[in-house]
Amino acid sequence: MTVRVEREKDSGVAVVTLDREPRHNAIDLRTAAELAATWREFRHDPDVRAVVLTGAGTAAFCTGIDRSTEVAQPASPYSVDDPLLTVGPKANDLWKPVVAAVNGMACGGAFYLLGEAEFIVSSTTATFFDPHTTYGMVSAYEAVYMAQRMPFGEVARMSLMGTAERLSARRAHEIGLVSELAEPGEVVEAALRSARTLAGFPTEGVQGTVRALWSAKRAALAQALDQAPALIALGNLPAERQAELFASRRPGTEFRLR
Repeated sequence: MTVRVEREKDSGVAVVTLDREPRHNAIDLRTAAELAATWREFRHDPDVRAVVLTGAGTAAFCTGIDRSTEVAQPASPYSVDDPLLTVGPKANDLWKPVVAAVNGMACGGAFYLLGEAEFIVSSTTATFFDPHTTYGMVSAYEAVYMAQRMPFGEVARMSLMGTAERLSARRAHEIGLVSELAEPGEVVEAALRSARTLAGFPTEGVQGTVRALWSAKRAALAQALDQAPALIALGNLPAERQAELFASRRPGTEFRLR
């Protein structure tokens, strides 16, 4: 299993952990399928009333799609298979509240998950960045999700600056991406405090409130996401050029933390 689920029976909270620490909790096809199955299972489990989502270890919450993953694509230019489209709770019709607990790096495809959490609790040492443009790729889904949670100038800067900059947890908190900061090693417990409170309220009212909050932005979000496949097809470099850019990465390359 690459997704670990632990249930607190007394509190009604489930902790979902991306459990691929050696790969910085990057998502492969198996992980994507397990995440989707987990969210859908929670829909039918009355003992789960709130969820904490986190990543194993302290180096990374999630670094998006595993670059070693090969995704077969249909021949039609009008169809694209993106395994990350179904990794989030809302994509699987789950309206129980999800609190994200972020340690270490959260980048790229991690924003599919963070974009569908109700709010984010972050370690003070966490960082947020979007590497797409550095490697000749369009940040489409990631940018759209973050545009729902961050001021336009901030998400534009993060999406465009690629690996040259990382958003610090402090700055993420200042701009509202992160709702609470916790010391390293305490971030999951901080998220659990909120989740336990939510799980203690009548779940019908909580789920209705989650649905109401999402309905406020769902139409604009869906419209923007509909444009993503075409923008990616137009703007992405060919796969072999992307691979060259990834291969030229230098470990320890300096970046600006802001």
